[in-house]
Amino acid sequence: MGASLNGARGDGVAIPVPRGTSIDRSWLWLVAGLVVLVAFLYYSILGFLVQDWWTDPNFSHGFFVPAFSIFVIWQRRKVLASIPVDPSWSGLGIIVLALLVYLLGVIGAELFLSRSSFILLLAGLVIYFLGWGYFRALMFPWAFLFLMVPLPTLVLSEVTFPLQFFASKLASSLLALVGVPVLREGNIIQLPTMSLEVVEACSGIRSLVSLVTLAVIYGYLMESGRAFRVILALAAVPIAIAANSLRVMGTGLLGLYWGPEKAEGFFHTFSGWVIFILALGMLFALHRVLRMLQQLLPAWKP
Repeated sequence: MGASLNGARGDGVAIPVPRGTSIDRSWLWLVAGLVVLVAFLYYSILGFLVQDWWTDPNFSHGFFVPAFSIFVIWQRRKVLASIPVDPSWSGLGIIVLALLVYLLGVIGAELFLSRSSFILLLAGLVIYFLGWGYFRALMFPWAFLFLMVPLPTLVLSEVTFPLQFFASKLASSLLALVGVPVLREGNIIQLPTMSLEVVEACSGIRSLVSLVTLAVIYGYLMESGRAFRVILALAAVPIAIAANSLRVMGTGLLGLYWGPEKAEGFFHTFSGWVIFILALGMLFALHRVLRMLQQLLPAWKP
């Protein structure tokens, strides 16, 4: 027979799982039914998520997140094949939790909850049908999926203003450092020929999320040590904030010495790309410094 009933924990409760490498029609119908059910529940939610990635450059990194997770799973395919199938009923509880989060998100019109519920549902399905051993092996690519979901509005509103304030404060200090007369009032920087307001779009929160995502990918591909990976991911936060402050400073210098109109439109957008590349360069430089320290201090093995 291609399939049998294996107990999840030896408690007499049977869960259908495949035996060996053969798959019978009942198993295929079960998988197909689950795919159809999940697609029915989430097709519009995931569709609008992909639309956000496509239309909003602040979220375009979302395309790379599921692709990278699939790549990591493919890399670990031999390890996954060696893990015994041990289904767990606790996965059913996670599935129920995911559906409750889905309902809360739909009823409350909170996209972050409804989108995150899909990721929770994936965890529940893996644990229910394959077991905790599989889920532990998939923990990193699963957790990485949360970076594809834009932050909730509540979090953005709480974090954006402090970042605006800090960016304007640091930028005004840098402008004063290069000899530019500057007066800061909150998030507004007064220059001799213009006023520069650090608005929400210039807070850097969205570029911060994108840089953290790329830092995690870079750390995974370039480092085998967990400590270096964590350091690079955490360092992406201050690097993104510093780079955004440099962008505000550059906008002020551009408006002061070339004209206020030059600080807007194309040059303002283009400077965003330049500063993001600068932030990546700072991340690579930090990695190089960590490597040098590792060579100078052989006893230090993160």
